[in-house]
Amino acid sequence: MQIDHWQHLYPKLDISGQFKSVPEDFKVTEVLGYEPIGEGEHIYLWVRKTGLNTAYLAEQIAKFTQLPLRAVTYAGRKDKHAQTEQWFSVHLPGKGEFDWAEFNEPGAEILKSIRHNKKLRTGVLKGNRFNITLRQLSKTAGIDARLEQIKRSGVPNYYGSQRFGSTQHDPRGGNLVLADKMLNGEAIRNRNKRSMAISALRSWLFNEVLHRRLQNDYFSHALNGDVMQLAGSHSFFCATHIDDSIKQRIAQRDIYLSAPLWGQGQLASEGEALQFESEFAQQHLSITKTLEDLGLKQERRAINLFPNDLEWSITNDTLNLSFSLPAGTFATSVLRELLDVQENNLV
Repeated sequence: MQIDHWQHLYPKLDISGQFKSVPEDFKVTEVLGYEPIGEGEHIYLWVRKTGLNTAYLAEQIAKFTQLPLRAVTYAGRKDKHAQTEQWFSVHLPGKGEFDWAEFNEPGAEILKSIRHNKKLRTGVLKGNRFNITLRQLSKTAGIDARLEQIKRSGVPNYYGSQRFGSTQHDPRGGNLVLADKMLNGEAIRNRNKRSMAISALRSWLFNEVLHRRLQNDYFSHALNGDVMQLAGSHSFFCATHIDDSIKQRIAQRDIYLSAPLWGQGQLASEGEALQFESEFAQQHLSITKTLEDLGLKQERRAINLFPNDLEWSITNDTLNLSFSLPAGTFATSVLRELLDVQENNLV
């Protein structure tokens, strides 16, 4: 399974630049979507971390509090090679408290603590705000026009290289290597590695069908029977016939085209879209069967991604970008439509 062949939406600009020269070149701020109320069994921690893995930091918080790791949760994992701000929660019933000023983990700073009445769960995240600096651009001509295109028409909603564990030394992705072993019947006993392998496998299949839609000019062009996602929600419906009303709703970003996240159950698509997705699945039977056998259920994911509040400035050979994305989407999917980036800090 390769990850370097997925089709772009726009012609390549042939511009290169340096990404993540320092962690501060990739700043991510979590948008939770609700505010802790100030009372309850759970302590919410607003943490700034630099060069740290989210799961590792959760382990350090558990050690500091002398609580089991399951008592420490977070809404989403953030890139290690970045400066990020995100919420963690610690389950501590009663009136007990900790002196968070004594928490001493290099690269981490607890900026605020506040109680809430509900556990912080994976996936409740509304989105993320990104501030990105790209340095040593080989040229800047064409960047403004391309960013205007992206602002207007979006980008393909590919899963980013982080999902596959890609590094400079292993551009294919270490998680896909594990997925290959799983496909060949090898047991992965480490629970975390097994989870990452399953996620990478399912994400690779989604990217592959999105790539196929781009190849067939089905990215902006809807098929009869396509499954549409309502903007700002996880609700879907099947558009049996693509009429002018559906086309207008797509153009207005009220609904998005979607593709399957494979698992057990019937595809939600019909007609032309069902035929397209079924023929694609037949070409990847070993993967679809593995995902079904693992107990995953059929789900959908939008194939279009529109960065919100996209702003930028260019100074000499440096580009500064800021935008917001929904939870579960990748800033690198925006960057890949702009230029070839070399990620300095990947190891």
